[in-house]
Amino acid sequence: MAVYDAPRTSAQAAGHTGFFSNLVGVVSAWNDARITRNALSKLSDRELEDIGLCRGDIDFVVKNR
Repeated sequence: MAVYDAPRTSAQAAGHTGFFSNLVGVVSAWNDARITRNALSKLSDRELEDIGLCRGDIDFVVKNR
């Protein structure tokens, strides 16, 4: 029988993985919101109306995804 032992790295032992994974999550969420805002902003008023939005709804939609 084989045993695999994976000791914690110094970053894991110090508790830094939560901070960095949190940071990556925040940056990822910001980027997703930016992409969504840009995509919706490129649509015409008619296209926005077709999906039930107006130009003023874009920020609300992006913040409440």
